[in-house]
Amino acid sequence: MIKTFLFDIDNTLYDYDAAHQAAFRAVSAYACRAYGLTPDAFIALHKRGNQLLQERVGSVTAAIHNRLIRYQIMLEELGRHMGGAPRMAELYWSTFLDAMEPGAGLADCMAALKEQGFRLGVGTNMTAEYQFAKLERLGVLEAMDFMVSSEEAGAEKPAPRFFALCAQKAGCEPGQCAFVGDSLEMDARGALAAGMLPVWLCPEERPCEGSIRRVASLAELPGLARSL
Repeated sequence: MIKTFLFDIDNTLYDYDAAHQAAFRAVSAYACRAYGLTPDAFIALHKRGNQLLQERVGSVTAAIHNRLIRYQIMLEELGRHMGGAPRMAELYWSTFLDAMEPGAGLADCMAALKEQGFRLGVGTNMTAEYQFAKLERLGVLEAMDFMVSSEEAGAEKPAPRFFALCAQKAGCEPGQCAFVGDSLEMDARGALAAGMLPVWLCPEERPCEGSIRRVASLAELPGLARSL
């Protein structure tokens, strides 16, 4: 019997790609003005910053998502004063949060699941600070009973320790948790390996493997929940 629904955030509760593109364009425009870069030069510098960040912190840690460190590295590579790094990070996140739009049916989905008596939690890669800000922006922070970020877990999905902490916070057995996310590998397969019920959010008509459930939208979740 499922007692808890856990949710990924990015590209599950809202369109991450659209918000990121808006924020990236804003930072690119700033950097081109401030440092005399072309858009193509900024993209190349950004890729170099990503590469160096991954070499230094690894690829399976929450620090890989840290925009401030990434911009710091980029300006170091450019040989310019680092005072622009916090300005670029602030610009990225303020633009990102302004561009966010709740996924279709998000509020109704959360309200319906709560009414059915489920606990709700978040299981997300990335640092906690901005994931909290995203939930607040989406209007669902107060609906959540707990959060697990990869920063807190010390590992990113699909690591077993990440899902183990999710079950611990849920206060029930893994098999009593449903995990909803857009990533087949990180969310669905990670949850399945941890003994949870994986619910793959995928608008496309694609076959599911094993006991993975597929929903095309969040609006389908309350109906699925009633059948569990």
